[in-house]
Amino acid sequence: MKFLFRKTRFLKITLLLIAVIPLMAQQLEIDATAGITEDGAEATVSITGKTGTEQAKEKYPVSYRGISLGMPIEKVKESLKADSLYGYRGERDVSLLPTQNRVLIESEGISFLNRSWFQFYNDKLYTMIFKLDSNRVDFYSIFRALQDKYGEPTSLDPEKIVWKNEQVTLSLERPLIIKYIDTQVFAEIQNTSKVDKSAEELTRKGFLESL
Repeated sequence: MKFLFRKTRFLKITLLLIAVIPLMAQQLEIDATAGITEDGAEATVSITGKTGTEQAKEKYPVSYRGISLGMPIEKVKESLKADSLYGYRGERDVSLLPTQNRVLIESEGISFLNRSWFQFYNDKLYTMIFKLDSNRVDFYSIFRALQDKYGEPTSLDPEKIVWKNEQVTLSLERPLIIKYIDTQVFAEIQNTSKVDKSAEELTRKGFLESL
């Protein structure tokens, strides 16, 4: 009878764990074990909260005021026209960079934004850069706001503070610039540049040897 009571208690504990763990697992690291021994039922639960940085990595920003990394260039133009804060003037703010498949939109801003840059690779937005008005907001206030929202930075030095994961790199740079960068596309561009540079060096070497 005593063993039956313990077994019933064990089953209740197990059902409770099954019900609660899925609800908590997204925010907590949970290690739960249960079993029946000669002395009766035993159940243990170890709960460890995720750090602020671990939680923040799941929600680093990919957009600002309706413009998101990965958006096609025409969609970004429409969003810029619809938001007067960017001060977008149309096609005269659009230029083709000397590198293949690279387009830049540069516009003057108003209020907290002094100037904005939007860089595209293969017609998709991969970098947003905002120069802020230091007369309206300061570096430390921006840092505290980002830290409160996204947790501790991935890296920091006197000139730049960075929050980074596999999808996006958010950086706050002096004097007062915020960058949103598609991490994967940026890495792809860097690798392509290295290949192009190596090819250029080989061509140069061949030219010199032919003299």
